[in-house]
Amino acid sequence: MRSVRGPRVELRRLGPQDRDAFLAAVGRSREHLRPWSYPPTDAAGYDAYTAIDPTHHVLGVFRLEDRALCGTFSISQVFYGPFRSAYLGYYAFAPLAGRGYMREGMELVLRYAFEGLKLHRLQASIQPANARSIALVRSAGFRREGFSPRYLKIGGRWRDHEHWAIVAEDPRGRDRTRAGGPRSDAATERSRMEAGVPRMGD
Repeated sequence: MRSVRGPRVELRRLGPQDRDAFLAAVGRSREHLRPWSYPPTDAAGYDAYTAIDPTHHVLGVFRLEDRALCGTFSISQVFYGPFRSAYLGYYAFAPLAGRGYMREGMELVLRYAFEGLKLHRLQASIQPANARSIALVRSAGFRREGFSPRYLKIGGRWRDHEHWAIVAEDPRGRDRTRAGGPRSDAATERSRMEAGVPRMGD
């Protein structure tokens, strides 16, 4: 893919030239990432993770002012035909998390997925207690579609996940945020309780 730019960040596919920056970012972000994500921690793992594959796109979010790696998005299990769908994963790196770079990166990812890859649907599966990740997809226009107990084995444990999805026709990004805005954590918890979704640790 060619890189795409927003006001503050650039989105492009990760390659061998980014290995050292990625591994350094993972090393300083372990406390921030756990227990949500366990990205590669060595060169062999990175090379396997970022290997060229038409069904798996690993994209880095780089801050324009200094080329710092803010985080990554992965679009995986790309299916075409009548489905035209894929799974979206992401994580931010310390100390740049929480500064809006991944929010801007999400807008670029959606553009790439729907306009570049010509997908119709993206799904993000997120652990219920990961409030920041849920806030990100909600603000981008994703809808909560369901809940699966013990859905993925992460960090040696089978973990519950919520499923959030967006399709190409959905309003998304800043227009949707202005119209309604993300719900508060309290509202999120009420809706989770009404749906019978347990919190992590319950």
